[in-house]
Amino acid sequence: MENLSSKAEGPFFREKEHSGSLITIGWKEFVDLPDFHVRHVKAKIDTGARTSALDVLGYELLEDPVAGTIAELRLVWDRKNPTYSKVVRVPVLRMVLVSNSNGVREYRPLIETSLRIGPISKRVQVTITDRSSMLFRMIVGRRALEGDFLVDVSKKYLLRRNSS
Repeated sequence: MENLSSKAEGPFFREKEHSGSLITIGWKEFVDLPDFHVRHVKAKIDTGARTSALDVLGYELLEDPVAGTIAELRLVWDRKNPTYSKVVRVPVLRMVLVSNSNGVREYRPLIETSLRIGPISKRVQVTITDRSSMLFRMIVGRRALEGDFLVDVSKKYLLRRNSS
C-alpha cells in the first residue's frame, strides 16, 4: 500500500514547458497518474464535465488525527482481471456534490493528484467514484484541460504513448 500526500508545488505545475500554444488532443486519450505510479489509463476527454472523475473498485474514508480525512482507494485498471489491483492512500480535500452521468446527485470524495497528458503534467482535482459500468476508467474534465489543451472531438488518441 502506498501513502500519498499532496505536493507543495502549488495548484499547477508543468513538467515540460510548451510554447504557450494549446496542444490538440482527441476525445479520448491515454493519460498517466504519476502519484499512483500508473501509466497508460484510457480516459475520456469530457469538456461537459467540470471536474475529472477516477474509477475505483472501492474506497474507505479514514480519519487521521494529523492529516485529516484520508481515502484508501482500491484501483483496478483491468476490470476483467481485478487481482491486479493497487491500494493507495490520499488526503481528501472535501466531499463534493456531483451530478453523475444519469443526472443523479451524489457526494464524492475530492482529491488532488498529478495528471500527465502528453507533455503536460499538472496537479488536478479529481472525484472518486465507481465507474465499473462505464467504458472509461477516467473522465478528464474541463478544469484539468483549461489553459493547455484544445479538444478535437472528431479525433481520438492524437497523443501517442511515446510523447509522455
